[in-house]
Amino acid sequence: MKITDVKLHTLQHPTLTQSRHRLIQVPGLRRIQYTHTGRPIDAPMQSHILEVETDEGITGRIAPTSINKFQLDILKTHAIGESPFARERLFQMLHKGTRWVYQDPGWFGEFDNCLWDIAGKAAGLPVYALIGRVRDRLPVYLTGGDMDLQGYLDHIEGGRAFGVNAYKLHTYKGGKADIPILTDVRKAVGDDYDLLNDPVCSYNLREAIEVGRAMEELDYIWLEEPMHEQKMNQYQELCRTLTIPIMATERLMYDMDLTAQWLIQGATDRLRARATFGLTQILKLAHFAELHGANVELNGPGGLYGLVHAHTGCCIDNTDFYELLGQADAKRLRSEGEEWGLINAPLIEDGHIAPPRRPRLGRRLGRRPHPLPHRRHRLSEVNCGDLPARVSESTRLNKGPRWFNQTSRAICAFASNARMRGLKRRQLRAYPAPH
Repeated sequence: MKITDVKLHTLQHPTLTQSRHRLIQVPGLRRIQYTHTGRPIDAPMQSHILEVETDEGITGRIAPTSINKFQLDILKTHAIGESPFARERLFQMLHKGTRWVYQDPGWFGEFDNCLWDIAGKAAGLPVYALIGRVRDRLPVYLTGGDMDLQGYLDHIEGGRAFGVNAYKLHTYKGGKADIPILTDVRKAVGDDYDLLNDPVCSYNLREAIEVGRAMEELDYIWLEEPMHEQKMNQYQELCRTLTIPIMATERLMYDMDLTAQWLIQGATDRLRARATFGLTQILKLAHFAELHGANVELNGPGGLYGLVHAHTGCCIDNTDFYELLGQADAKRLRSEGEEWGLINAPLIEDGHIAPPRRPRLGRRLGRRPHPLPHRRHRLSEVNCGDLPARVSESTRLNKGPRWFNQTSRAICAFASNARMRGLKRRQLRAYPAPH
């Protein structure tokens, strides 16, 4: 089997819009500290799909992806003609060659995930079976944004409704304000509930030590990213001073080697990892951390709206949680996936996440309309006479769903369930990004 092409596609949502961040100064501190707030913009939300095609008709597919046009060209140059099963050789070539193609470490991670997807399809096995499963499901912790005490407690109760027994606070108010909140949350939830704290670089070293000591007394599980990661010497002192585990590498996790050095140098007790930078890289970090008696914890939902991290987390012994960010909703990942045509993103059941038993990464692509009318139109619609030049094929949708063909088939794999009742001579705006 040989790789014949690497493609990048762009989908545009008809109703959801994008947002950006605006920096705001944190009030009530003696020092200058910033956090952010949301800033909506009048632009449609987009999702990008990476595909790796083979000469045997097996295609690896990951979405959403952050691979850009320039990186796509690098992948085409080096991957076409190679075996998708030479995953480690391709990893080593792109990892060691990153400096010479002037990219950031971990830039090709989603290409690596596509190769795992191909391997699962070829073997007829789920990816977790290729790696080796250590557990059937992974516990979930819920987390959200900066809130007051009642906001945290309400969010926690929302998670308890579907079995979640762990919560991570994001609080950006400074150490003096945070200690009473951490104390009151512990009193409210009881001793048998797991709590974590992530102030997102909101502390200086003194505050981190003071809060960390309070968290030790309150039996919190870890203190995450209390200071900016550029300050390795301060993190080393923090780790020496406290007994609670420190997790310090969220903004470094794209770089496998740099992340490892922080653990070697005693500047963190746990590592952060994310499937965006490749399943192979996560496994290497997990095995490295295991030999040092440390954990690696997965950040964010992971590719395919939770499917990639569900597989990964169930194959790593030295990890504790899946991170569920946002509203307390057991169907949150499923709902987000359905907006783009993926109909089997994981549900949170009894406070846990589990990968499907289907081959490869287990995605299931919808061919039927979503039961909610306002979600039937997956992508923006334009009149057939107004199609942009980049649309490669003309496919008309009348009263039922229809697959795009040839070059558009990949897009329809995620969006073909956009059934358009009563809309004649209309078309989805779904086109490959320029190669």
